[in-house]
Amino acid sequence: MKKMFTVMAMLMLAVTVHAQKFALIDMDYILKNVPAYERANEQLSQVSKKWQAEVDALSTEAQTMYKNYQNEVVFLSKEQKQAKQDAIMEKEKQAAELKRKYFGPDGELFKKRASLMTPIQDEIYNAVKDIADLRGYQLVLDRASNSGIIFGSPKVDISNEVLQKLGYSAQ
Repeated sequence: MKKMFTVMAMLMLAVTVHAQKFALIDMDYILKNVPAYERANEQLSQVSKKWQAEVDALSTEAQTMYKNYQNEVVFLSKEQKQAKQDAIMEKEKQAAELKRKYFGPDGELFKKRASLMTPIQDEIYNAVKDIADLRGYQLVLDRASNSGIIFGSPKVDISNEVLQKLGYSAQ
């Protein structure tokens, strides 16, 4: 009885797996062929460089203040030393706050990336969903992600079809 149940369960599993349709996409390949993605990355790069320059300027200013302080420390009164130390620490604090504001987990760069990339990702998702609905795919996997796909037949890769649906051609 136990053997028969196991055989039946395996047979049902085989029928279920066989009945499901799936496809693969290569998200890296798709994104490389979407000009809006490249433009968004360029915008992010430019903004990031600009913001990093602002942070670096404050950090450099703090370092210069510290070097000047070290050169003058023997000539300063106790109150002057404390005032200079406080000014240096304040400048370092400003640099750290600016860095966190721009590059922190909920910083401006994160928000900018989300505002630029979300519409592109949504457009790709909708194209994949439309193709999956049209072809009856229950599952579409991204072969570019670390999902553990060891091999995927090019026959089930619909990346070019997704690009065509988006109005782009492969390069």
